[in-house]
Amino acid sequence: TECISGCVCPEGLLDDGRGGCVEQKDCPCIHNNEWYSSGEKIKVDCNTCTCQKGVWKCTDNVCYGTCMIYGSGHYNTFDGKFYDFDGSCEYVATQDFCGDKNSSGSFSIITENVPCGTTGVTCSKAIKMFLGKTELKLENKEYKEIQRDVGDDVRYWNRTVGLYLVIEASNGVMLIWDKKTTVFIKLSPDYKGKVCGLCGNFDDKANNDFTTRSGLQESNPLNFGNSWKQSPTCPDVTQEIKPCDLKPHRKSWAEKECSIIQSEVFKICHSKVNPLPFYEACVHDACSCDSGGDCECFCSAVAAYAQECIKAEACVFWRTPDIC
Repeated sequence: TECISGCVCPEGLLDDGRGGCVEQKDCPCIHNNEWYSSGEKIKVDCNTCTCQKGVWKCTDNVCYGTCMIYGSGHYNTFDGKFYDFDGSCEYVATQDFCGDKNSSGSFSIITENVPCGTTGVTCSKAIKMFLGKTELKLENKEYKEIQRDVGDDVRYWNRTVGLYLVIEASNGVMLIWDKKTTVFIKLSPDYKGKVCGLCGNFDDKANNDFTTRSGLQESNPLNFGNSWKQSPTCPDVTQEIKPCDLKPHRKSWAEKECSIIQSEVFKICHSKVNPLPFYEACVHDACSCDSGGDCECFCSAVAAYAQECIKAEACVFWRTPDIC
């Protein structure tokens, strides 16, 4: 019969959204704007999802959480909230001493941020990791162990993997450090909802990650970040720094270099990890690093995106003799 507008497929078949007509069992699924045929599998965190009749069916393993701190003040919390915070002080990245004063915790990770470049942005210079009565200080490409008198014994191991120093503790805390300005903190699922600090509370909800030290919900990252400083004598951060506005002559260079994140090189990853926040962070860093190590800041920013791509099973070969 003649075609009538709105009647796309013969009876019993469904429009598959790609210009074809299929039986219900062959309906595709969509994830991050990419189509997947029935039966195809994808990895999301530590779970595998299978496309069945147009619906994703996923395993429900509980995954490790990862918080990333990198470059000049970029944070990606355990629940995936991105924000920037440029404070020059020591801050609680994450700890399980939360809630009432006498709650006992087993670990605390402190990041010491110092200005990098002349625009006032800050980078993580040193990390302190308290595990029971052991304190580890990671600074200047190496780490020192200090034994304290109080606390439990928490065993830990360290190893070097490529560029990274990895410290893994028996209580389910893992720290991965590139010996410069990037640190990944991984926590076992037992800590879900039991941690606090700049990395958020790890309860699978990103909208309540800005919980201050006093337990209030904040919407402003500056107020939230200031509440987690270790020393009351450090100044509060009062305004967000926009290095590209302060150094407009660097802006076009930064945008040109960082465009690799949105280019064909990373195409395989774009549907799995949104490149935009990483691109913006890269431009921010490339503008701000103006006292040596220009390329180092740019390379760290691109590497942070590449790392997320690898977690999403998109392997990208982006380093070349000319780039990083």
